[in-house]
Amino acid sequence: MKDNRATVCGRNMVSDSRHVSAEHLKNSAEILKKAKELGADLAGWVSIDELKNSPSCQFAPQMPYRRDEHASGAHRMSRELNLKHGEVSWPEGMESVLVIAVSHPEDQPRMDFWEGKRSPSGNRILMSIIKQLCAWIEQRYSYETFHLPYQVGTGGIYLKDAAALAGLGCIGANNLLVTPEFGPRVRLRALAVNVRMVSTGPTSFDPCAVCDKPCLERCPQKALGTAIYESDDFQGLQNLPGRTGHYNVAYCDREMTRAKETATEEFVEDLEENRTIVKYCRNCEFTCPVGR
Repeated sequence: MKDNRATVCGRNMVSDSRHVSAEHLKNSAEILKKAKELGADLAGWVSIDELKNSPSCQFAPQMPYRRDEHASGAHRMSRELNLKHGEVSWPEGMESVLVIAVSHPEDQPRMDFWEGKRSPSGNRILMSIIKQLCAWIEQRYSYETFHLPYQVGTGGIYLKDAAALAGLGCIGANNLLVTPEFGPRVRLRALAVNVRMVSTGPTSFDPCAVCDKPCLERCPQKALGTAIYESDDFQGLQNLPGRTGHYNVAYCDREMTRAKETATEEFVEDLEENRTIVKYCRNCEFTCPVGR
């Protein structure tokens, strides 16, 4: 896997099948199929050039609130990568990103529980799929791959934007990726490859256009429906269907902090010991009627 990195958001260059060889076109379809064989419920391609012009990449560095990333390691890594707030570190030589999604049903809440410092089981499933997929791609096609971290501050990308541009769904009024199959009840991960693939999206799917948006009323911190900026200038944020820019990350972080502060110990069977279990709020997911 390639480790060298080139930083900073750049200009958009639209992916076009005419710029992709017939061999890469065939291989991209095979890789999507393999992702699902390994356990992904959804998968799609997007070019890094498209991602560099995505709403989050363009607007996150301008946000007045510096979010906490919820891990001191993210701050250390951000400094090591010489990143500004909200800036993405793009892996050098990579041209396309494969985004995968795994369904997270309401009746499997532990997929999102932090058990002490152990990563949630849903994230471990995603990491396993990506790790296996990277090895398979490198062995079968001799492409270089890069397993992208989850957090932007540690070298990751804006996964929701990437998934929407790859055609997995749209950004909803709840500021989540909303998929036709599962609604917003999915978890995401991604890898990059050093060849240009044809993007599989975006899609015209936009259920929020005909929804009364019950999600806006269910947030305990009222983060939804609150503008990030004092002005109403959200030029460019409409690039992704359903996105309005009315989401306050600082308010959402308050609820995440509350979840950590009120976490209690529970017995974890596979570890055979008690661990402090952090259960983050999912009201905006559970309220959404899509994909039920």
